[in-house]
Amino acid sequence: MTDARPVTFGLKTTPMHTTYEQIRQAWLQADDVPEIEHAWLWDHMLPLTGSKDGNIFEGWTLLSALAAQTRRLRLGLLVTNNRIRQPAVLGKMATTLDVISGGRLVLGLGVGGTRRASAPQVGPAQNNGQDEYAAYGLTLVPPGEGVARLAEAITIIRRMFTEDVFDFAGTHYTLSGTINQPKPVQRPGPPVLVGGSGTRLLRVVAEQADIWNIPGPPHASLDFLIGRSRVLDRHCADLGRDPATITRSAQLVITADDPAAVRATTRELIDAGFRHIVFGIRPPAPDNAARWLADEIINPVLDQVGTAAAGT
Repeated sequence: MTDARPVTFGLKTTPMHTTYEQIRQAWLQADDVPEIEHAWLWDHMLPLTGSKDGNIFEGWTLLSALAAQTRRLRLGLLVTNNRIRQPAVLGKMATTLDVISGGRLVLGLGVGGTRRASAPQVGPAQNNGQDEYAAYGLTLVPPGEGVARLAEAITIIRRMFTEDVFDFAGTHYTLSGTINQPKPVQRPGPPVLVGGSGTRLLRVVAEQADIWNIPGPPHASLDFLIGRSRVLDRHCADLGRDPATITRSAQLVITADDPAAVRATTRELIDAGFRHIVFGIRPPAPDNAARWLADEIINPVLDQVGTAAAGT
């Protein structure tokens, strides 16, 4: 697939089993590496691997601290869990962070934890990271409801970015006299990234998102990503939206011991139309992960695909 749009590259740091200073150092290093254009955290309350009593930092609080100390990186959570915060509260948080960062926020959003209607609401038997819901008093909802709640949340937040005062009467959220001042630095607001792969979720992407993100290899095959991208194209056709207006984004969890394999996978994603690539490096990571990514992965890949693909 040929696509003339620029490719951008980012670094994702998972804030578990680490320290604030280590994360801060990685972001400050990335801010000095122009090939890294965006940086990301996640949105979990308990570690997903290793000991559950290990260190983990709350995403939006940490993101605010990093936004105040960086100058160039676009930044966000990949992705914010819509089950944790009420949409209007999140809209206020996002606005505040966009102001703190000088207009660098990308608002990453996802459905969050869901359950099948016949399954228990929470509990360790699920064994998929959702035990944090029980630990933090959060509730799971059926998948269809989770997607519907996310769609309403995006509508609310976008209105907070653009309207002076409004009411909202949805199926899941009701607001009266909502005011959000100041407005974000970015107008009409930070770009909205939606993460996920379900067919109903991709409909919401087609309706409301600027960027669509999906986990790539090793979590899902390239063929799966291409198939999901085609589903998104069909949703766009149904809605009369140009699918090229949605940036395709993929996360790659990698190790530093086989850069040739990482380069090959990255090139495949770019050839498949993914123009927004986010790398998460499993420990042990290089001392300067951003510089390593630029030297070992990004620049060699761009040399192969042509400098016209670079986003810098």
